Amino acid sequence: MTFNASVDSQLTQHMLFGWVDHLSFALMLGLSAAIGIYFGVFGRAKNTAQVDYLHGGKRMRAFPVAVSQVSSHTSGTTLMGVPAEVYLYGSVYGWVCLSVIIFALITNYVFLPVFFDLQLTSTYEYLERRFSRTIRLFASGFFTLNLVLHMPLYVYMPAIALSQVSGISVHWITPLVCTVCVFYTMLGGLKAVVWTDFLQSGVTLAAFIAVLILGVVSAGGFAEVWRTADEGGRVSFFVMTPDPFVRSSFWAVVIGATGSFVGGCAVHQGMVQKFMSLPDLAACRK
Repeated sequence: MTFNASVDSQLTQHMLFGWVDHLSFALMLGLSAAIGIYFGVFGRAKNTAQVDYLHGGKRMRAFPVAVSQVSSHTSGTTLMGVPAEVYLYGSVYGWVCLSVIIFALITNYVFLPVFFDLQLTSTYEYLERRFSRTIRLFASGFFTLNLVLHMPLYVYMPAIALSQVSGISVHWITPLVCTVCVFYTMLGGLKAVVWTDFLQSGVTLAAFIAVLILGVVSAGGFAEVWRTADEGGRVSFFVMTPDPFVRSSFWAVVIGATGSFVGGCAVHQGMVQKFMSLPDLAACRK
């Protein structure tokens, strides 16, 4: 019993952050805050204007905005939930990549021309123009309620993971991260949000690549990973049944994810606002 407890203690210590990891995390938070300060202080004269604060002066470039869009709609819930989904129920979820293409085409040719021609600050302005102010208030109220219910989950899940490896309580991590996010957003406006997303996405992508390489190497190579996954029944791309009661199939994933993306992204306030920061419709479509 004593030996097992000692082994568990050693494993726990090995899994915790070292000083380099803590420094890296602190540096990321510090750089995020610095971006907000930069755009808040050096762009203060411009940031007093609504077009600059909310739309980045309509001079943003397509690439950083695109990276920011992906970053904003790929939450910690996604990063932790999708691998678990594939591990438990197989790789048929990979058809979501087809949904992304369909969703992009719908956004390009149905929604973007309307939003860009109207130059809306809020997607809910469209509802007021098309229907009435009551409809606008009703929809924006539901959007606010949706954020209030979802944001704690989006923050809490990655905070749990960070707490496990850092040894710091979740109740310290969540207010710290939220405070930094509110700080740079409030001070620097949309420009700060886009460039902070760009910075954080670069670090996240580098971490993904590192984990992928280390995982494949430690497992004995890609061929061994594929063989093990196949033996475990996780290489199951072609589940073509139209039965809606099957958890994951080609039709369930493609139709369901496309509808989810259109509803949750194409008309999402945060996404449309970033689209409006680009100088013209061609840049938006890129």
